[in-house]
Amino acid sequence: MSAKFIVVSDATPLIALAKIGGLAWLPELFGEVIVPDAVYREVVIGGVGRSGSEEIRTADWIQVRSVRDRGKVERLLNDLDIGEAEAIALAQEMSADWLLLDEIRARTVAKNLELPVIGTVGLLRLAKQEGLVTSVKPLLDALLVSGFRLSKVVYESILKQVDES
Repeated sequence: MSAKFIVVSDATPLIALAKIGGLAWLPELFGEVIVPDAVYREVVIGGVGRSGSEEIRTADWIQVRSVRDRGKVERLLNDLDIGEAEAIALAQEMSADWLLLDEIRARTVAKNLELPVIGTVGLLRLAKQEGLVTSVKPLLDALLVSGFRLSKVVYESILKQVDES
């Protein structure tokens, strides 16, 4: 794939992919990934020593951008955390092709704003479609072991979608 897309990410997909060794798929799939200041602070500064912190800090394919419309971020903070709010606001400002989000509440807000959302599980499906991984099931299992929340329905659905059920 590796065409140029405008992709904005929240922290959770980055951390989840780091836990299963999948961060390198993002530049393969999208080229660059843009994170708002709050996400960078959460993963790199607040998350020192945790999954993804060093990888994100040193990745040359990640750009950090500031949200211009702070009022929009403040309004979104009524329902979301700062990283999610900034990611959604930045995705809107940049007319992003993809917004990487996992939390249900944030995904609902983003979809209501007509933003194109994909989460960690969708990224696994895409990585398999693009030949970056041969099997999704062991990656899903590794995510679950790491504490990633995933319903049985979604688990079984994604395995069916990638012909691993």
